[in-house]
Amino acid sequence: MSENKEKEEEKPVVAKTAIDLQRLKLQKLMKNPEKPIILPERPKAKSTPTVPEFVRNVMGSSAGAGSGEFHVYRHLRRKEYARQKFIQEKGHKELLDEEYHKKIEENKRIAEEITAKKRAKRLKKKQKWKQNKKMKTGNVEQHNKSANADSDEESLDEEETGDKNDNEAQNISSNEVKDTSSINLDENQSKQSNTPVNT
Repeated sequence: MSENKEKEEEKPVVAKTAIDLQRLKLQKLMKNPEKPIILPERPKAKSTPTVPEFVRNVMGSSAGAGSGEFHVYRHLRRKEYARQKFIQEKGHKELLDEEYHKKIEENKRIAEEITAKKRAKRLKKKQKWKQNKKMKTGNVEQHNKSANADSDEESLDEEETGDKNDNEAQNISSNEVKDTSSINLDENQSKQSNTPVNT
């Protein structure tokens, strides 16, 4: 069993994703927690090369004079070209950084404009919804008030019509009584007239 474990430990583990790679690094660190961690420092930016000092010893114009100093001239020329290249690269990098920051600011401004526009739209929609809700509740209250007023009027009308109906019913019943009594009287009279009188 110990041999199997050793074989498993000896097999190299291949990290397929960034998560696996990070997991392996953490496991390696946690195997020996007492070991100090060395964090690499950020690379320092290169300083601008110094301007070469002016070479004051001018070569003579005679043939072959100062021919041994050509390597000094070549070295100075190379340093000057390197300095100019560094200055151009630095200027180009600053230009790119400036464009990048301008683009970020522009994107922020556009995002804020879009957000403000959407916020205004949301607030407008919310206010409209509140107004509609107030209108509906106001209409319901007015409807309830008008319904209450209508019901009060109807109840008054019903009471009045009920009183009128009662009066009419009493009048009708009294009229019917009178009519029936008059009919009864008429019938009685006709019976009396039809019956022969025995004398």
